[in-house]
Amino acid sequence: MKFFSFKIFILCILLPPVLYIFSIQYTENHLRHRYADEIEEIYIGDTGHLFDGSLRLKDAIEKNIDLYIQSKPLISWGVNLNVTVITKRGKILYPPVFEEEFSDPLRPPDLMEIAADNYRLMNEGPEVVIDLKIGHNTLFSNVILFSYILIVLLVLYFYYRAGVRKLRQAESEKAREIDRLLEQEKNHFETLKSLEREREKLSSESARIKKTLENEKVKASRNEDEMIEEIVALEEKFKKNLALQNEQQEEINTLKEEIKRLEKGGRKESKPKIKDSDAKRFRALYKNLSINERAISGFAGLSDDLKIKGEEIIHQLNENPDIVTIKRKVFGKKSRHTILEVIFGYKGRLYFSRSKDNKIEVLTIGTKNSQTKDLEFLDNLTLK
Repeated sequence: MKFFSFKIFILCILLPPVLYIFSIQYTENHLRHRYADEIEEIYIGDTGHLFDGSLRLKDAIEKNIDLYIQSKPLISWGVNLNVTVITKRGKILYPPVFEEEFSDPLRPPDLMEIAADNYRLMNEGPEVVIDLKIGHNTLFSNVILFSYILIVLLVLYFYYRAGVRKLRQAESEKAREIDRLLEQEKNHFETLKSLEREREKLSSESARIKKTLENEKVKASRNEDEMIEEIVALEEKFKKNLALQNEQQEEINTLKEEIKRLEKGGRKESKPKIKDSDAKRFRALYKNLSINERAISGFAGLSDDLKIKGEEIIHQLNENPDIVTIKRKVFGKKSRHTILEVIFGYKGRLYFSRSKDNKIEVLTIGTKNSQTKDLEFLDNLTLK
């Protein structure tokens, strides 16, 4: 049996006889000392009868010890008690032994002689010797043995009951574990089926994605030529734009050289002549623009550096207005058209608008100092 130890079983078999032997020895020693002490107190009895000669010492000892032995029930249960009372000179007072007497039986006993004899024996110091044995297979020894056997059987019984209880508990736990594993197996089976369905779904989704990818690859291969053509066209456009910028830069450099030449010649023209000259030059160079008289007057009042920066903006508006950086939008009071502000050379301001036919008109040119007057002009300006 799993919960019944073989060592416990062997111990329960060997324990009763071992305990029985030690118990018998202990009981013998205990009863020997106990009976010896009790007999020491009662074996002589009343000394008055001994000293008046009415009772012999041997008879008193025999009577008292016999009564004591008869009063002990353990003696009848198998306790073997042997009591010996002997004097120091070796005379046995108990148990009674046969002694030959030479006195005349017809003569009455001499009390004084008996008293003297009792006194002499008591002075010799009688001693009590106890020999006690508990016999085997007696009532008393069998009670001790069967008591230990009963205790061991009870221990084995409760140990067996505990083992049975543990076995039942283990079987119950085993049954619960089996149920749990079966339930877990069922859940895992359901999970496996779900994963199988998910795998099939993912397989179909993967096939669909592969098909879509193939279609996209076909489309990409078809559009590749178009993209290359578009890149080539953009490169051509970039080259044209770069050539146009180089041409504008050359014109700007030419203008700078012309300005320097005029400054070196020391010729000073009046403002009306400069204004007319600028107007003619603008009309000749910038045919895609419409330049207001206010703008020409403002341009004539700029410094040479600002004129160069301002004319660069005018050139960009004429050739490619989309590359011009717009600072903000300005709305006039009398016109619903949007007026755009461009900053050049940090201090310069240029305002222009687009007409209905998308033609650019430069409205006014000035500096930060003339900005207030320029904005008032724009507020009162009525555009077509």
